[in-house]
Amino acid sequence: MALRTRTRTRTLTGTAPRPHSRTLGRIGKVLLAPALALGATVGLAAAPASAAVWNSCDQWGNTSLNGYTLYNNIWGSGAGSQCIWANSGTNWGVWANHPNTGGIKSYPNSKKVINKTITSLGSLNSSYNVTVPSSGAYNSSYDIWDTDYDYEIMLWVNYNGAVGPLGTSQGNVTLGGHTWAVYKGNNGANEVFSFLRTSDSNSGSVQILPILKWIKDTKGWMGNETIGDVQFGFEVTSSSGGLNFTTNNLTVSSS
Repeated sequence: MALRTRTRTRTLTGTAPRPHSRTLGRIGKVLLAPALALGATVGLAAAPASAAVWNSCDQWGNTSLNGYTLYNNIWGSGAGSQCIWANSGTNWGVWANHPNTGGIKSYPNSKKVINKTITSLGSLNSSYNVTVPSSGAYNSSYDIWDTDYDYEIMLWVNYNGAVGPLGTSQGNVTLGGHTWAVYKGNNGANEVFSFLRTSDSNSGSVQILPILKWIKDTKGWMGNETIGDVQFGFEVTSSSGGLNFTTNNLTVSSS
């Protein structure tokens, strides 16, 4: 990983991670006034030199490509402009210009639907390769949901700036090929289990099923839930002046 200037402040009492996938589902489209000013005039200057097969500057812009669903997903209060582009469901990125204020502004992501119970899964694996800025406040993370949206499992593979997980520390654990600092909390709508990689990584692979089994069997924090969505993206708090976030490659597979 390239060296970068950073401030790793874990604001445990900060804004809780929100049910991003539900911005288009159960909680509906709550249109936020600042986000409505999304810059169609901003364009996609940050997109690859070759024309992307899809792009959008819409607050809730979304599309499906080769088995994945992409969301621009600007859901937070006080958001600025953000545009998403994609060459495929597994190669995409965003240009985001959100003010240097607290609170999560967006979670642009690519989603793979699983719809299997934990005990019926033989494997659930993913690989990631990202390019992220050295400034701003954000995390690169998986956001995993059960089909009832009672449980949210976040896996932070890197983070920068004044961001932090919801809840209280549960210590460290080594699972799925990584060592994580674990936090457990509740945002008023669902339980949130956050796993923060103890050292940043911009590429790697994660065995997700052992993490789910640890939550279910070792800790007893949830039952045999049906895993609905595995999302991967960038939870952006601030990116003043415009920053680029790129998913060079992503895979999610299950058996």
